[in-house]
Amino acid sequence: MVNTPQESTAPDGAESPEPTSGRVEKKPRSFWRELPILILVALVMSFLLQTFIVRVYLIPSESMEPTLHGCAGCTGDRIAVEKISYRFGDPQPGDVIVFKGPESWNSGWSSTRSDNPVVRGLQEFGSLVGLVPPDENDLVKRVIATGGQTVECCDDQGRILVDGKPIDEPYVVTDFPFTPGTQTCDTPLKSGRCFGPVTVPEGNLWMMGDNRNNSADSRYHVGDEYNGSVPVDNVIGKAVAIVLPPSRWGLIDSPDIQGQ
Repeated sequence: MVNTPQESTAPDGAESPEPTSGRVEKKPRSFWRELPILILVALVMSFLLQTFIVRVYLIPSESMEPTLHGCAGCTGDRIAVEKISYRFGDPQPGDVIVFKGPESWNSGWSSTRSDNPVVRGLQEFGSLVGLVPPDENDLVKRVIATGGQTVECCDDQGRILVDGKPIDEPYVVTDFPFTPGTQTCDTPLKSGRCFGPVTVPEGNLWMMGDNRNNSADSRYHVGDEYNGSVPVDNVIGKAVAIVLPPSRWGLIDSPDIQGQ
């Protein structure tokens, strides 16, 4: 006689229970529990982006008018400054760059950080993630000449010379008067354009603002240890675009001013 397993039966009208796998379904995480993680990830991404790739800077002065707006009473441009290209090469004449001002360029600049250690700490943290400007004298100018080149002004047409050759500067709209036969570099009352000749030290850059009669640039600092130039090591990045205000959106031109 062979014993056979008996089938389990359920009461009349009742369904047999479904078999279970023994696994417990996970409950979805609460949004409020995930929010701090999302914020932390966003802050880390912002830090990496602005430290190594691109950062936005505000133009606070009119030294680069009309290329970049920073005039009194107008909305200052916010520009995107990329930090990648100069890891593979040096700035070139015609580039608009943001750089940390050497010591002699810092007169009139003062820290914007609070004396309160707690507030100062929050400001420093905000600077790391791009919410607060860096606590340094960051400037924006255009590269005119590089290390080893000799720069001066002017030729008989009032143009800047680099290694004896005039450069092409279509972006300069406002400059000091220069009138052949009346006010030049050889007349008793010299033109405000005149300077040099200055040989740029190796590893440095000769920087000038596009608004030539209202820019405290390399000409203004020619008596310092770098002959007015800026070390390449001080360069933060290349200004590539205007991102705000919307009416000013556009790329920032870097013409080949030396015709190389």
